[in-house]
Amino acid sequence: MSRHEVKGWCPGILRPMASGDGLLVRLRSLTGRLTQEQAAGIAYLAQQFGNGLIDLSARATLHIRGVMDRTYQPLVMGLTHLGLTDPTPEAEARRNCIVTPYWEHGDGTVELAEKLAKALQEQETLLLPRKFGFALDSGSSPVLRHVSADIRIERDTTGALICRPDGAVTGACVTPENVVDTVLSLAKWFIATGGESRMAAHLAHGVRLPRAFMEREAAPEKVMVAPVPHRSSVGILVALPFGQMEASLLAALASIAPLRLTPWRMVLLEGQSEPPVLDHIITNPHDPLLRVAACTGAPGCSQALRPTRPLARALASHVPPAVSLHVSGCTKGCAHPAKASLTLVAETDGFGLIRNGNACAAPSKHLLSPEILLEDPDALFL
Repeated sequence: MSRHEVKGWCPGILRPMASGDGLLVRLRSLTGRLTQEQAAGIAYLAQQFGNGLIDLSARATLHIRGVMDRTYQPLVMGLTHLGLTDPTPEAEARRNCIVTPYWEHGDGTVELAEKLAKALQEQETLLLPRKFGFALDSGSSPVLRHVSADIRIERDTTGALICRPDGAVTGACVTPENVVDTVLSLAKWFIATGGESRMAAHLAHGVRLPRAFMEREAAPEKVMVAPVPHRSSVGILVALPFGQMEASLLAALASIAPLRLTPWRMVLLEGQSEPPVLDHIITNPHDPLLRVAACTGAPGCSQALRPTRPLARALASHVPPAVSLHVSGCTKGCAHPAKASLTLVAETDGFGLIRNGNACAAPSKHLLSPEILLEDPDALFL
């Protein structure tokens, strides 16, 4: 089985990544929220300077696809006009933050997210690993525990705000006034003590945390079920099939309300109490497409060995409740890095089948063509 190429970095606006359908431009707002003007502007720019396809990632970022060399600079100018660019590529990479989408107006989350993002932009000497990230998960209970992050801001067992290194069950007690300084001190400690990649791996090597980060116990781990479309106290969550939409759909959503991006390939329509009546969104919490993950696949991704989404869509209706299916174009498993009940990973001559594993696990069967898989799809889930 062919192995994927490990890039070791994530694309941004100022550092796009070449893919099978052109340049991929990844953008995130300071707070995970897009105003209606920003969302409509992104839709227009994706149509004018990309191929009109937009992906929502597991990092709650938007990917504009199909950008050409000649259209890249006009796209950047447009995104700058919308207030979505950083001063430098390095500042953009440091500002690797994800924010809970369930914040309430007036609870201080937006102000804290802006303060943290701007502080990270300004830390020119803070040379963190490319994928080192921060999670602002300060709601009444954490919802981002399964989202990749190295430093987490969340609540302890008493409801007090703490700064916690990923991989530890304790953190430092913080206030809105000192939380950013505490986050930066922990990031600097990681570097000073020889951290090379991710925080949890660093702690697993037996490095002792500073005493301050052993003060408060984090809220206990709970079995986290992936959210489904629903009405929350702050708006309506709607899902996108495979996390992808056309620019016209983003424009339609922008006409309704401000958007909050989530790491579940869903968007939250702020302040809405009823789901919109639009094509190509998922509002039914029992829709079988919610049980299926699939990456861009070939030819859109240069690393993918085969198309993925046509097969994923054809198999979706056969996936039983409480079962998950992941169709991956390579062993990297971008669409679903964690284990799935059933993973089909593309190979040169078909798909490999993996049960209860992720895309880089060893398949139990090989050379399964889409035709063979679709002959008796129910048998896959027995």
